[in-house]
Amino acid sequence: MNSPTTLQPDAAFPAPPPEAVEQATRPMYWSVKRELWENRSLYLAPLIVTAVVLFGSLISMIGLPHRMRNLPPDPAKRHSVVVTPFSMAPAPLMLATLLVGFFYSLDALYGERRDRSLLFWKSLPVSDRTAVLAKATIPLAVLPLIALVLGFFAQIILLLWSTLVLAANDISPATIWGEFQFFQEPVVMVYGLIVYALWFAPIHGWLLLISAWAKRTPLLWATLPLVLVMMVEKIALNTTHFAALLKYRFIGGMTEGFAGAPKGHGVIDELAELSPLRFLSAPGLWLGLIATAAAIAAAIRLRRNREPI
Repeated sequence: MNSPTTLQPDAAFPAPPPEAVEQATRPMYWSVKRELWENRSLYLAPLIVTAVVLFGSLISMIGLPHRMRNLPPDPAKRHSVVVTPFSMAPAPLMLATLLVGFFYSLDALYGERRDRSLLFWKSLPVSDRTAVLAKATIPLAVLPLIALVLGFFAQIILLLWSTLVLAANDISPATIWGEFQFFQEPVVMVYGLIVYALWFAPIHGWLLLISAWAKRTPLLWATLPLVLVMMVEKIALNTTHFAALLKYRFIGGMTEGFAGAPKGHGVIDELAELSPLRFLSAPGLWLGLIATAAAIAAAIRLRRNREPI
């Protein structure tokens, strides 16, 4: 009688390769989702700003019939009067998501060390690289996407409401729908969010690096060295090159990414007003992205070696 064959566990059930395990568990996806679960302000703050913008804009629509009856004869000024309330509605949302992203990046790695949740997250099969990249994805991709969706929503609501207000006052809404660049406006908005996400990436990288390094008051450590450099340069050399560099980093995206309003109406809502080639060829963009990659790499290394506070 033959004895039963005993199979070795490793031989009977070979371990799947790490790539297959990572693809099945999707750690990057769940890490990003975890950030949204733990930081509800990431979407609550933009929602609140959207509600405030819509509330104020809907009230201002009371005077829309008067403005439509007294439009200036100049085509450029007419276009500006008509489309400004709709084109500028997403601007507060973009600013809100930008500020939320700054404060999130500053607390992303510091907070998990402060509340000692770092010990729990390190016990899970999620690498430090995945954890830090997931946190960097929030201000660089998730928040711009939230601003984009809410901006589209706000514009549609305002267009529909203005149509109802004008129809109730026996005024044709054709002027609004004719002046508003319905197909070009979304492209301009997407382009603008991409420009600002890439241009402000070094700032988010710097804040993540400080968040991973600082033992306390990360806001102070993120701003004090920059202020000291400006003061030392001014005292020692009587120059302001570093201050000009910081100013360029904060407002340079607008000058590099947009050609301005060629019609002189002051509103950027046409494809002709974009300058993607100049933006992509700007040295400040690529130097900033290199600095972002270096800062994120340093943040990954710091998270690997840092202990809870």
